[in-house]
Amino acid sequence: MRKIIYWVHTSVDGFIDGPNGEFDWPRMGPELSAYSESLDTRVDTMLFGRPVWEMMVGFWPNAESMSDDPHVAAFAPFWRATPKIVFSRSYPGDEWTSQVIRDDLAGSVAALKAQPGRDMLLTGGATLAAALTALGLVDEYHVAVHPVVLGGGRRLFAAPEQRQNLELVDARTVDGRVVVSHYRGGSR
Repeated sequence: MRKIIYWVHTSVDGFIDGPNGEFDWPRMGPELSAYSESLDTRVDTMLFGRPVWEMMVGFWPNAESMSDDPHVAAFAPFWRATPKIVFSRSYPGDEWTSQVIRDDLAGSVAALKAQPGRDMLLTGGATLAAALTALGLVDEYHVAVHPVVLGGGRRLFAAPEQRQNLELVDARTVDGRVVVSHYRGGSR
């Protein structure tokens, strides 16, 4: 059975973006980039909610022309080559979208997990991650806590209806500034 791996950046005060939606604060040093790339080697499918998708598709198709960052140079070819599934009731899809899932979240994701292949990577976002977490469908959480206080924005876990007990697998400091914690999905 394929796993869903949730990989997300958050501020110390628990926001995944700033009060105005800004995502200019994560710093991808060499160790954090290597950690991210190690997750990429485990997956063959990427999952996105619509807000994150719109941010990603606005940058990654031509990322190298907009940045000379080594992480961008390493991740952009992987992003372009990897099948991408967007979860949205209204998004029609685009040239970079492999599939759009509009309804029956539980059934659709269970079917994806049952397909042969490697794991799937859910990158960022709050709404889709919260919905999948509530359904018990996220198998691993990889949370990078950056040393910034944003004071507002979208919460890492938007008001869960039930407690989610996770199991800590590993925690480490990377690049002397970011704490990355790896959790196994747990029970309610």
